[in-house]
Amino acid sequence: MTYDLVIIGSGPGGYSAAVRAGQYGLRTALVEKSAKLGGTCLLVGCIPTKALLHAAELWDHLRNPAEGLACDNPRLDFSKVIDRKNQIVNKHSKGVDFLMRKNKVEVFKGRATLRGAGKVEVQSEQGVRTLETRNVIIATGSQARMLPGLEPDSERILTNIEILDQRAVPASMVIIGSGAVGSEFASMFHRFGAKVTLLEMLPRIVPFEDEEVSKELERVFKKKGIRVETGAKAEAIRRTDDGVQVTLTLASGQKEELTADKVLVGVGRRPVTDNIGLETTRVATDRGFIQVDEYQRTAEPGIYAIGDVVAGTPQLAHVATREGMVAVAHIAGKPVQPLNRRLIPACTYTEPGIGSVGLTEAEARAQGYKVKTGKFTFMPNSMASILGQHDGFVKIVSEETYGEILGVHIIGPLAWEYISEGVAAMAAEATVETMMNTIHAHPTLYEAVGEAFNAIYGLAINA
Repeated sequence: MTYDLVIIGSGPGGYSAAVRAGQYGLRTALVEKSAKLGGTCLLVGCIPTKALLHAAELWDHLRNPAEGLACDNPRLDFSKVIDRKNQIVNKHSKGVDFLMRKNKVEVFKGRATLRGAGKVEVQSEQGVRTLETRNVIIATGSQARMLPGLEPDSERILTNIEILDQRAVPASMVIIGSGAVGSEFASMFHRFGAKVTLLEMLPRIVPFEDEEVSKELERVFKKKGIRVETGAKAEAIRRTDDGVQVTLTLASGQKEELTADKVLVGVGRRPVTDNIGLETTRVATDRGFIQVDEYQRTAEPGIYAIGDVVAGTPQLAHVATREGMVAVAHIAGKPVQPLNRRLIPACTYTEPGIGSVGLTEAEARAQGYKVKTGKFTFMPNSMASILGQHDGFVKIVSEETYGEILGVHIIGPLAWEYISEGVAAMAAEATVETMMNTIHAHPTLYEAVGEAFNAIYGLAINA
């Protein structure tokens, strides 16, 4: 028996590609080495992290209730918070199982290895089986990078995996790296009551965001009591009897010894492409990342790659899913638009939250655009007042002559929920004028988006 498609990895990219392949009538197999389906995002990434962030937000509201509400002696049972997180993960992992059955996708539990074009070997407790296939999609994802000489454990030095199973909130924590992972855990554990220090080697936190967004998040973090050190380098990390000691070089060149209960390492992720048999194919890689064309094809005919293993695209679940749709459509001979890298939204679930799409102001200027920006804060926004969350702003980056929207950058309450307006506007090639004349419901947070478009021409009403 020959499959039309074998997919290696059941993360958002892999399982979504499997569903679409089933919908197209392709005979499809999915290989997953873990006991549960869902990949990093569902099992130890996006979903459990956001479940804990939601709990942190609720706990913060209980400790700091709105005026007129009394909440005497609130109690945090963090172990039960972890239990609820696990229940959510298990529920949605079972949902992926259901989707595989519904779409007639055969699931093989085991470790997959490519054995040249058209063959995937699956090693499991039941033995070794070779699947014959016309096409393969590599969706093996990524794993946390560690600092040289360090190994994670379950008690002191943690990655995104170990930190999600801690049964108590540490009194203190040092977080190395201020990308989405580091910043989200800093925001989360600070609200749970930990003393948090956030270290970033680059000059600003969330360094891939617009510079003004980075400055605002750092300002708010410091205002809330999170220590933030940019331009800082962790020179040495040592386990002690009751915690961890970090030797730190500050931006000034001064050295400092930090002690904490735990250290979280969030310095990026590396692709899982070792030991999957790439050497038996013509698949080309760059520092472990797989090179693909616009249809996700590798240099080996019939082998595609999607998600975190792909060179040149952000390691985001929704990117993996879209790349999976592109690959499967190409395999099935269906019309499809390749991924537009300019239209990828990025979200960081801190407080305040971040949502962004397109070029930053600096990127637009560097590319030679004649730039005009509009900015509107949440201070006058009625819904922000109702929520008691006024930090942040919406910033629009546009091309001055024709009003092309180049980028939308939001930092503020629930920013991740309405960045989609910016994505849709840019995908539809709407102009600034179009968005200025778009009616925004009142009272909503996303009214600030409409005001920011008007602010480009100095016409915001509530400024």
